[in-house]
Amino acid sequence: MRTFRLAERERAIHRGMEFIYRTACEPENFDQYSYDFLCCFHVISASSSDPDLKRQARAMGRERARAFRRKYPRLPADVDADMIAFLVFGDDAAIRLGVRENNLKDQIRRVAGGFAAKDYLWFDAPNEPPPVDIPEECECGALNTRGKKVCRRCKQPLEMMSRYAIYIDALTRAYIGERYGVTLGARYADVIKWLPGLRPYEEHRNGDNPHFYWEVYAITHVVYTMNDYSLYRLSPRWFPDEFAFLKKNLKEAIAMGDAETLGEFMDALKAFGLGEAHPLIRQGVDYLLATQNEDGSWGDMEAEDIYGRYHPTWTAIDGLRQYAWRGERLSFPRLRPLIEQWSAKPRRYKDIAAKPRVLRQAGSAR
Repeated sequence: MRTFRLAERERAIHRGMEFIYRTACEPENFDQYSYDFLCCFHVISASSSDPDLKRQARAMGRERARAFRRKYPRLPADVDADMIAFLVFGDDAAIRLGVRENNLKDQIRRVAGGFAAKDYLWFDAPNEPPPVDIPEECECGALNTRGKKVCRRCKQPLEMMSRYAIYIDALTRAYIGERYGVTLGARYADVIKWLPGLRPYEEHRNGDNPHFYWEVYAITHVVYTMNDYSLYRLSPRWFPDEFAFLKKNLKEAIAMGDAETLGEFMDALKAFGLGEAHPLIRQGVDYLLATQNEDGSWGDMEAEDIYGRYHPTWTAIDGLRQYAWRGERLSFPRLRPLIEQWSAKPRRYKDIAAKPRVLRQAGSAR
């Protein structure tokens, strides 16, 4: 059977890749998001089934990785935990793109252990679940310590970060750190163990659930960190709540006009085994092909932060492209007994969706 709208998808993907590369070549953008651009090129080159796309992404990634090497020949002075995490992401991707390391990795290893879990992850992940009392950055620009309800500078009430948003960073940093060979605040097992406490997931409720957006991204990042960023398929039996939520809510991303979120829905569902002929995948493809911008991007062309331009384009490409799956397995096979223990008697999403749970989280998601 002919793959659904394959030629149109290939053209759209090529235009999207060219947009991301042009964006990554602008010095200001690369200064801010070099690590993420490298991750984008590496993930696409490593997991795509299309040989032309693999070559394109790898060539773009290798050129940008050499720029990363020139930019960071050594660890910067007065580095903080966030900077270490960003450099780990970038250095790991550069190595996997075949642009070999200098001595940056050795330098990172020497200093990474000097920071605590809360410095990397905002909370003590080995010993507590994602918290509900970490303030968002205030509108005045001030950062406030955990537990503060009023801004130290402008004295206005503070909104709290969604615990799902906090969990996303914890998942990705623990995963990349362990794969790279350093501990960024916690081992991956220390973070994933809190997943059952984040269930059950709530409905969108016509925008009345302030955590819906972050729930989606927490679930997709469970998928990415559990399948080595699109290298392996996952059994829906391992994550029945997450699979059911994604299937039930993909149409919400279309209804919201959110190509970025839709792309993550689609590639996560493909990892769970949904094929090209599935109606949800076809609906997603139709929407993404219909909403690509003239410059090859997806998302809001007026976004102030360049992240709001290139990241929706990356996720849309992931939603459209085909994958070279390497079988069914977990990134960390030793965790399979734990995952299967959780799924033995799951609280299935479809069974509890009609009874939304009120979260203790204060404020709204960012």
